[in-house]
Amino acid sequence: MPKFWIGPREYPSKKAAQEAVRDVLYGYSVGSIVDQEADHLLLLDLLDLHAEADIKIGVGVEAFVIAPPLQGPYPGFEVIRTDGTRIDFSYLACLKPPSYRQQVSAAMRLEVKDDVSAYFTSRVAANTLVSDESGRELDITDTHISYYRGPSFAELAAAFTEEVGGWDAIKLTTSSDPGRGQFTDRSLAERWRKYHQEHAVLGLLSSQENLRRPRR
Repeated sequence: MPKFWIGPREYPSKKAAQEAVRDVLYGYSVGSIVDQEADHLLLLDLLDLHAEADIKIGVGVEAFVIAPPLQGPYPGFEVIRTDGTRIDFSYLACLKPPSYRQQVSAAMRLEVKDDVSAYFTSRVAANTLVSDESGRELDITDTHISYYRGPSFAELAAAFTEEVGGWDAIKLTTSSDPGRGQFTDRSLAERWRKYHQEHAVLGLLSSQENLRRPRR
């Protein structure tokens, strides 16, 4: 049975991933804010899988709330954005098989993972482990790498794919794990990596600062 991923979390099956989300949904009372950081991060990564993630996230996610049923007897999730607006989303819609565009985007993240890690290592070595938003010193275990100062990762990926002929022009290796393939054309992978190096503007945030920014 193929594995299923929500962000970096690996589940033995789609059913197991669904049960993990349901544990969060029914672990709070209706109207409550999801206030445990691990649960909040799970829902952020889950929302990234939604076909309309950019619309749902909007200016950024402030919090998630357990919403009363819209139809039928079951509660759901609601996003509270950083500007105070709210919108609901279906967790079942998030757990549908990823589109090819989502799979390519996930592969693109994997292709530049070492470069992103190297950026963090360089900041530690330079003794500049401070938030680029607030200027506060960061704990090495409470630091997130963000694209918030320049184009988002999604914008970089879209611009590159347009340059090379669209999402379908990027072929992926076969993988039993949805979204875990790699570029078949390794020269194209290197081209993407160089594009990312030239255009990505990375920065560091604390976990709390990262939670409340748009997913980038």
